[in-house]
Amino acid sequence: MIIADTGFWVAFFNHGDDRHLRARECVRNLREPLITTLPVVTETCYLLQQRGGVSLALVYVGCLRQGGYHLFQTQNTALERIEQLLRQYANLPIDFADASLVVLADTLGHGRILSTDRRDFDTYRWRNQYPFTNLLFENT
Repeated sequence: MIIADTGFWVAFFNHGDDRHLRARECVRNLREPLITTLPVVTETCYLLQQRGGVSLALVYVGCLRQGGYHLFQTQNTALERIEQLLRQYANLPIDFADASLVVLADTLGHGRILSTDRRDFDTYRWRNQYPFTNLLFENT
């Protein structure tokens, strides 16, 4: 499964986004399903509503409901790791949604991600040592 961040989702669903075509192209070339977290869904819905109205958020949520991507359930046991990440990357600063994606990478055992956030995901390390591979920019 490929991890999907908020910026990717916003670009994918918002035709007016500068990275919309790149996001669409990436998805066409993927051979694995996408997965995200509930904090990312929340953040994405908010941004889609701000940029394109409730209709964009409804399309995004409908895609989840229809199985277009997977939703990782962050367990309460992950909160300690999230707290550690919030402290470790406070200088960026990391937000809860990004921290939940690091936990997801820890769980999956890989850091293949689609994100428009190059700086942060070039800095974060899953399992405290491994860099993320941002597939959105892999061939640019």
